[in-house]
Amino acid sequence: MIGPSYPFRGGIAHYTTLLYRALRQRYDVRFYAFKRQYPAWLYPGRSDKDPSQSAIREEGIECVLDSLNPLSWWQVARRIRSNSPDLLIIPWWVTFWTPQFWSIIHLVRRSCAPKILFICHNVVAHESRVWDRLCTKLVLRHGNYFIVHSDEDLHNLKQLLPQANVRKVFHPTYEVFDGEPLSQSEAQKRLGISGRTLLFFGFVRPYKGLEYLLDAMPAIVRNTGARLLVAGEFWRDKERYLEQMRRLGIEDHVTLVDKYIPNEDVAVYFSAADLVVLPYVKATQSGIVQIAYALHKPVVVTNVGGLPDVVEDGKTGFLVPPQNAPAIADAVTTFYQSAREPELAANIAQTNQRFSWDAMVEAIGTFAAPEAA
Repeated sequence: MIGPSYPFRGGIAHYTTLLYRALRQRYDVRFYAFKRQYPAWLYPGRSDKDPSQSAIREEGIECVLDSLNPLSWWQVARRIRSNSPDLLIIPWWVTFWTPQFWSIIHLVRRSCAPKILFICHNVVAHESRVWDRLCTKLVLRHGNYFIVHSDEDLHNLKQLLPQANVRKVFHPTYEVFDGEPLSQSEAQKRLGISGRTLLFFGFVRPYKGLEYLLDAMPAIVRNTGARLLVAGEFWRDKERYLEQMRRLGIEDHVTLVDKYIPNEDVAVYFSAADLVVLPYVKATQSGIVQIAYALHKPVVVTNVGGLPDVVEDGKTGFLVPPQNAPAIADAVTTFYQSAREPELAANIAQTNQRFSWDAMVEAIGTFAAPEAA
């Protein structure tokens, strides 16, 4: 495997580490992780390092790949060649990694020929440009197998590579965040809030549609009295959201926590909420839904990308049209007025098995088997 792990933060680092943990229960696995991910001038957040005291880490990971040092790319390729692996697993989510992964693949194939599996978190990056599609095809055309987590990414991949050998597998849940049981009252006390609470969680970026949830808040406050907790680092344009809150008169009903939430605090924020809202303008899939499911929290999501694949409308959450504040307000109002939180939470618990890491390992195993060739 190649990919990010601790000390880097974020969903892809968590994903690859947990995948490594699951795979090594059945296979002999080597994981060559990054020792430098993005240069500071390019990363839009405050830092790409994980500040968590409870880090998601695993023994045996070798942090050797430096994104800006081609010598390290050669060193990684040499180590892969010395392993003579049956399968090389590479995550794909952003075209920044085009020169590194393209070079490693070509260096590896000089002396050995492992099958290459790309796990595509995003076939085409969020907020992509024309050259992103070109770079993506340049790298992915060297893959033998592909795993995607949504119908949208399946469609995007088939547009780029019509003959791709691809399988859709549900994004696994992040049960690693469930921790010790925490009551809602205790969680809210820790955060200094009280009452009915909606949660918007994760980096604040334009494609995540926070503005539409804010537009829905006057009606939500009027109908339910709920407040909104926004927990995640603003990558840009924070003042625009603050101005929107002032204009709508909802400042007293919105709590902003403008920072990366460390692992040990994730369960606190989700436990404090009744409902998790993802008003995305576009999406392929979302790790936030899987954190919510791991903690048995129902969700309101927009009907975009892969979100409808994992949210059963009226059973594990609510689906609403994108960029539609009245629809968000109606869904939240229905949730509270129907008092269905216990029912939805029970449904989530019953369906979580389909989002297991074992299912992911089984899918990879079919590609690793000799007959897959």
